[in-house]
Amino acid sequence: MSEHSYDYDLLVIGAGSGGVRASRMASNLGAKVAVIEDSALGGTCVNVGCVPKKLFVYGSHFSEDFEAAAGFGWTVGERSFDWPTLRDNKSAEIERLNGIYGNILGGAGVEVIEGRGVISGPNSVQVGNKTYTAANILIAVGGWPFVPEFPGSEHVISSNEVFYLEQFPKRAIVVGGGYIAVEFAGIFHGLGAETHQLYRGPMFLRGFDDDLREFVANEMQQKGVNLHFNTDIEKIDKNTDGSLKVSLNNGEVMEVDCVMYATGRRAKTQGLGLETTAVEMRDNGSIVVDENYRSAEPSIYALGDVIGGLELTPVALAEGMALAHNLFGEGGRVVDYDNIPTAVFSQPNIATVGLSEIEARKRYDNIDIYKSSFKHMKHTLSGLPERTFMKLVVDKDSDKVLGAHMVGSDAGEIIQGLAVAIRAGATKAIFDSTIGIHPTAAEEFVTMREPTN
Repeated sequence: MSEHSYDYDLLVIGAGSGGVRASRMASNLGAKVAVIEDSALGGTCVNVGCVPKKLFVYGSHFSEDFEAAAGFGWTVGERSFDWPTLRDNKSAEIERLNGIYGNILGGAGVEVIEGRGVISGPNSVQVGNKTYTAANILIAVGGWPFVPEFPGSEHVISSNEVFYLEQFPKRAIVVGGGYIAVEFAGIFHGLGAETHQLYRGPMFLRGFDDDLREFVANEMQQKGVNLHFNTDIEKIDKNTDGSLKVSLNNGEVMEVDCVMYATGRRAKTQGLGLETTAVEMRDNGSIVVDENYRSAEPSIYALGDVIGGLELTPVALAEGMALAHNLFGEGGRVVDYDNIPTAVFSQPNIATVGLSEIEARKRYDNIDIYKSSFKHMKHTLSGLPERTFMKLVVDKDSDKVLGAHMVGSDAGEIIQGLAVAIRAGATKAIFDSTIGIHPTAAEEFVTMREPTN
C-alpha cells in the first residue's frame, strides 16, 4: 500500500487539547487531517475540567467576598445561592466553547468524524461500520476518573458528574489527595456545603513543596473545610431518604448527601483496539512513547494525558504543536519539561514553578531558602484570618532561583510571570534588584532578603 492510497496523512482520535492542536497545526502545514470524537469537542479541559472547574471556583469565592465586604463599610443584604443558575450558566458557556472548537477545526480544514474510533490495525481506524486509513494515527484520548470498587461504590460521583448535579448537597465528602480533590473541597465549602475531605495518606498534594502543603492544610481548616488524613471509606449504604451512610476505616460513620471521588485518573485506552498493533502500554493503561511521541508501532503516536506524563492542558498543547511540526514541518521540535508552572485553584490558590525544597536538596549541595508568610493587605480590614505564603529556593553556588512557590490570592497570575524569569535563568540578585510594585502581595518575591534555612 503506497502512502498516497491512505485516506489521510494524519488521523487523530480525540478532540481534546492535544488532539485539536496537533490536527490544526498539521493541517496548516499541508497535511490532510481528520479528528474522531465520540462526545463534545474540547476534551476534559473544556467540558469536565479546567474551564468549568474555574467557573465554579469563581462562584464559590463570593460567600467569602460578602463576608469581607463588611470591614470595608458595605452592607450586603439577604443572600442565597441557587445551584441550577451556576450549573446551567456554566453549561451554556461550555456549549459556546464546543462550537468555537468546531469552528476552529473547520476553519483549519480539519474534518471532524463523530463517533467512537477503534484502531483496527497500524494504519486503520474503525468508526461504526466505516473504516478510515491514515499514514499516521495519533492517539489523544486523554484520561478518565478512576474510582476504586468497594461496597457501595455505585453511590459515589467523580469529577465527570459533579458539573451536572441535579441538586447541590448540604453535606459533601471529597475523597482524594490530589489537586482535583483539594479544589472541589474548596468549591463545595464555598458554595455552602458542610464539607469533609478524606485522604488515605498523612498529607495531601504529594509532590508539592512540603511547606506549601502544610500551609494550605492549615488555611483550608481555618476556613471551615474538615480535613481527615490517614482516613478512607470502607463502605457506603444508601438511606431511604437518598442520603448516604459512610463507614470509615477508623470506625466512624458519617451521614452526607454526596460523595465525590477524586482519586486519580487513568488513560482511556480500554476498548481502543490497541491489541491489533504493536503499541506498548503500562499496567495502568498509559501508552509508552519515545521523545517524539511515537509508540512501539511506527505509524502510531500518542500525547497528552494518555501517555501518563504531566496531565496539564498547556503540556498537551505543546506536545501537539511539536508533533505536527516534526511530522509535517521543519522538524527538530522538543518539549522542555523543566520548570513547567502549575496552579491549584484551591482556596487560597496555590501556584508553583521549578523545584521544591526537597528536590533541590537532592540535586544541589548548597541551597538557600527564602520564606515569607503575611496577612494580605485586603485582610487587614476584611477581618478574615487568611494568610499568604511565599517561598524561593535558590542554588547558593550559582545564585540561580530554582523554584518559586506561593499560596494566596491570585497565586497563578503571579507565578506565571515568575516562571518566565526562572526559565530565563534569573538569579536571586536579579530578583533583589527588581523594583517591586507597591502595594501588592507579589512585591514580596523581590523583597525577601534573609534566607530562613
